[in-house]
Amino acid sequence: MNPEKASTNNNARQPPEFLVVGRIVRPHGVRGGMKVTAESDLIYKLHSSFNIFLGPEKFPVTVKSLNSHRNEFLLYIDGCKNRETAENWRGACIYIRYAELDPLPDGEFFHWQIVGLNVVTTTDEELGKVEKILVTGANDVYLVRHTSGKEILLPAVNSVIQEVDLENERILVRLIPGLIV
Repeated sequence: MNPEKASTNNNARQPPEFLVVGRIVRPHGVRGGMKVTAESDLIYKLHSSFNIFLGPEKFPVTVKSLNSHRNEFLLYIDGCKNRETAENWRGACIYIRYAELDPLPDGEFFHWQIVGLNVVTTTDEELGKVEKILVTGANDVYLVRHTSGKEILLPAVNSVIQEVDLENERILVRLIPGLIV
């Protein structure tokens, strides 16, 4: 279950117009290149001629190229031809329009679709709401705020997450020993 991807069922929650895919860290070189860190797997959707939007004003630009560079990415955009221009984008978020994404397979969701959902066990015990999602190396972990105020960490794996029901705004989970202390 990869919460960074879209679901084909968006009835329960309205999608945002823009999604963050990365952040510009600093200029790179003298020809307008920019080092970028990924904020989601959606950065892999970017390619030459793809329209992106920069900064809080969502300034529209077109990607000339995006290549993997060490643990980051190297981005070139139309109109950015020197280091000084690239410096103006330092710290800016990179957005794409949600509407331009291809539908993804069932069972894959964006974080915004998961955060805020009610979590219920297979024995009908209300656990609370997903407060945030922790991205780890192996799998994501849903941080659920229990009704008592305690935090519960639920790994986003098929053995625990039984069903994500966007229409009813709930996640059905099967608790395994040790998840709730």
